[in-house]
Amino acid sequence: MSNAKSEPLAARISRELASRIISGQIEAGARLRQDHIAEEFGASHVPVREAFRRLEAQGLVESEPHRGVRVAGFSLEEVREVAEMRAALEVLALRNAAPHLTKAILDEAEEATRAGDHAGDVQAWEEANRKFHRLIITPCGMPRLLRTIEDLHAASARFLFSGWRAEWETPTDRDHRAILAALRSGDIEAATALLARHVQWIGKMPKRQNALGDRS
Repeated sequence: MSNAKSEPLAARISRELASRIISGQIEAGARLRQDHIAEEFGASHVPVREAFRRLEAQGLVESEPHRGVRVAGFSLEEVREVAEMRAALEVLALRNAAPHLTKAILDEAEEATRAGDHAGDVQAWEEANRKFHRLIITPCGMPRLLRTIEDLHAASARFLFSGWRAEWETPTDRDHRAILAALRSGDIEAATALLARHVQWIGKMPKRQNALGDRS
C-alpha cells in the first residue's frame, strides 16, 4: 500500500472516494461536486478531475455532459457480469500463481479465512475475504491482470455492502478451505474449478444479497 505522504494527491482522493462509494457512505445517484471535494482535500480542480477519471475507469462514477459526475448505480445484470469476469480472470491468475504458492502463503491465506470467520461486520469480513483472494493469485506475476481483478473486487464489495447493510451474520467460508486443501495437495484443476464456482455464486444470488450465505 502506498505511503500517504508519497501517494499522488489524485490517487489519494480517488482511493478515499472509492472507499466511501463501496461502503455505501456515498449512495448511487449522488452527485460529486468538484469544488466541494477540492475544498475537502485542499486541492486544485486538476487532481480532483484526475480522481474522477480513475473512479470512472473503475465503474464507480459516471460523467454526464453539462451535469457533472454522479455515483453509478448497478443492475443485477452487472452483478452477474462482474462475477463472470472475476471467475475467468481469477482462474487464469491462479493457474499461473499455483507453481509459486508456498506453504507460508497458503498458511497466511488460511489465517485470512479464519479472520473472516470472526469478523464483526461486513467491512471486516470483506477485507479478510479480499486478502485471501489476493494472496493466492498475486504470485502469478501478471500486474495488469491483477489490477483488473482488483477493480472487479471493488465492484463485488459494493454489491455485498449494499445487500448486507441492513443485517449481518458472519459467514463460514467452506469454499476457501476447500480451495486451500486442493492447492496444498497439488490438485490445481480442483482448486481452479472450486474458485470459479465460488466467485460465480455472487452473480446467481437473488436481489436480497443477504441471502449470500457462505459465499463471496
